[in-house]
Amino acid sequence: MKPRSHNWKIACLPFCVVGLVVSLVAWASSSPVATSPKTPALTDTDSLTRTVEQVDQFFANQWSEQETPPSQIADDHLLLRRLSLALHGTIPSLEELREFERMQGADRIQRWTRKLLEDRRFADYFSERFTRAFVGVQQGQFIIFRRDRFKAWLSEQIQANTPYDQLVRTLISSEGLWTGDPETNFITQAVADGNLDRNKLTGSTVRAFLGQRIDCAQCHDHPFDHWKQSDFEGLTAFYGQVEIQVLGVRQNEKLKYEVEDRKTLEKRTVSPQVPFLNECLPEGGTLREKLAAWVTHPQNRRFERAAANRFWGLVFGVPYIDPVDDLPAPTDLTQSEPDVLDILGQDFRENGYDIKRMIQTIVASKPFRLSSTSQSGDSEQIERDTDAWALFPLVRLRPEQIIGSMLQASSLKTIDQNSNLFMRGRRFFSELDFVREYGDLGSDELNDFPGTIPQALLRMNGEFARDNGTASMLNSVGRISQLDISDEKRVETCFLVCLTRLPTKLEREHFLKQYETVTNPKQREKITEDLFWALYNSPEFSWNH
Repeated sequence: MKPRSHNWKIACLPFCVVGLVVSLVAWASSSPVATSPKTPALTDTDSLTRTVEQVDQFFANQWSEQETPPSQIADDHLLLRRLSLALHGTIPSLEELREFERMQGADRIQRWTRKLLEDRRFADYFSERFTRAFVGVQQGQFIIFRRDRFKAWLSEQIQANTPYDQLVRTLISSEGLWTGDPETNFITQAVADGNLDRNKLTGSTVRAFLGQRIDCAQCHDHPFDHWKQSDFEGLTAFYGQVEIQVLGVRQNEKLKYEVEDRKTLEKRTVSPQVPFLNECLPEGGTLREKLAAWVTHPQNRRFERAAANRFWGLVFGVPYIDPVDDLPAPTDLTQSEPDVLDILGQDFRENGYDIKRMIQTIVASKPFRLSSTSQSGDSEQIERDTDAWALFPLVRLRPEQIIGSMLQASSLKTIDQNSNLFMRGRRFFSELDFVREYGDLGSDELNDFPGTIPQALLRMNGEFARDNGTASMLNSVGRISQLDISDEKRVETCFLVCLTRLPTKLEREHFLKQYETVTNPKQREKITEDLFWALYNSPEFSWNH
């Protein structure tokens, strides 16, 4: 199975006040304000380097065999933009860009990666990505499902760098009240009309943590894979003793899991069983604890490969194997060479399922550092290069990334957990409004999706775009207009703020001509507004490349 092809052609386009305050305070308190940044913890650098070398060698062999030479290495400014979009969901601020430029040494990308991973914005952003994968985007029944608390709990786990296998075991086996024990919302998300849908729980578990779509097997044997209906029923039986009570999610050992025969309409009891690796099922513990141990068992390569594929997708915007939750069964490594998911998965397992280390490894690999610009004019060759990861994939930004980037571009200072309450609240409500109007991608956010004319119009003419494109002392346009700098530096600053790069010679000449007619500050302000609007709405702004 090969990675998804990408649309490379796009690259050619050069309540009352009290209620409001209460809401702001509640939101702000969900992400504790950080003190001075901690020194990022170093992983085992030598072993990480060896794993990166293995990944790079895998791709070098692939490029040689398929005659798909890799593109050139991207410059550091572009890598900085990719990193910020991947790990924080926004472009870097001018303040961050200047800090990065002051860093010395050939390893500054690695050091900046560690800095981003320790920043609270990483935990908050990735918790939303995980939440979508684990429980979806629907708010569900508020009485027994609190998505916001689940997301906040995940953020705490990510910030603490809780081992991924431990996190997953907690989700599958958790008990308690969905408000006080937010991890139980993984269970209560499957409640509909007052009833727990155990089939949905099974499907969610296998898709999210093993990277397999077995939902159809609840009715019949899978038409293209080895999964049988009996496999699905056996796995679902592990959730057979879950009970939703007033006091929360509980395990009731008296319950039996029964299914109704579609032909006879008679009920039969199904015993818990796993479809493979039965020896990895522990003897002790509750049924869900047994299932959790089996899912995350070191011998269950599906678990580590699924994690590697998802993390790859979150970093690149595209999973290595697409769809992200429909992986083929692992190959026998005694009969075949490991692929990149095997390499990353093994390192993940051997290093305690360290999420941040996994991301550091992917970011340090050569495919992440390649340019998205092809040296070939042949569309078929570009397609082959893209499939072989010889080009960095062109990926349309998600709605949260677009609004996050527009918000950050409106400020020369970094918008983070240390920003003032007004700025943080503005970001929160702006994102909610924008995503609602722009369109939410749902839980299948790593799938390819087309842009629409209404989306483009929202970016060009929406209220938020108008406000931030009109100069004031509170936004970038106004600040840049008033800076005592040359017009050339003014153009450069606008490009750095919006696109994290300097203008090309042609772009520089074009926009400097606009400033030649300036006779007063108001005219300079208007030209800067027009320049900012053009950069905001350029295809380059809304794509990762």
